[in-house]
Amino acid sequence: MIFYRPDGEVHNTFIKYRPKTCFIMTKLGQPISPEIEDIKVELHKVLIKRQIEEIDAESVVTGKDFLMKIWNLITTVPLGIAIIGSNMSGQTLSNIFYEIGFMQACGKETLIIKTKDAKIPSDFIRTEYVEYGNNFENKLDKFFNTFFALPEYYDNMAEVLENNPLLAIDYLRRAYLITGDAEYKDKANIIYENASIDGRAKNSVEALLIKF
Repeated sequence: MIFYRPDGEVHNTFIKYRPKTCFIMTKLGQPISPEIEDIKVELHKVLIKRQIEEIDAESVVTGKDFLMKIWNLITTVPLGIAIIGSNMSGQTLSNIFYEIGFMQACGKETLIIKTKDAKIPSDFIRTEYVEYGNNFENKLDKFFNTFFALPEYYDNMAEVLENNPLLAIDYLRRAYLITGDAEYKDKANIIYENASIDGRAKNSVEALLIKF
């Protein structure tokens, strides 16, 4: 897969992936409503139970461009979870839904968690979300059961697409990001070695994609 940076240029350097991680998109800094804090606490418990590490925009300090930092974090993870509330400013919500849109364009799994009165933008009306309230943990468990069933599907797709090495490797990369299982890396390397792509540059799409 070709990644384009926010500046419009093609990303042609190594990406250090973060398997079994989740990028949290929500309001950073104070004040944060008690309900959003409660959601974060409950979500944290579920992520720990599922052995998923959570990261956000404050997890890494680069001293460089903030948007590029967000972009780099998003490209490295398998999952993004947005937490939105009715009292969030339009600017905050715009940032969150920009990040969700980018994650979906990169084939990442996403989930929106909202407070009862929070409004979803019209482009996301058909997107299934989890509303905070009764059976919240049960709803999250159902989502993660679906999420952790994806690697088997991706693995099967990679086998079907053995004559399309670029797409097969991408499916295996996605499976690896969810599970952290090195078996998917081994399978991807076998596909790469058997593909007819001799003579490609070291920073070609295939060569970069295989390094996960």
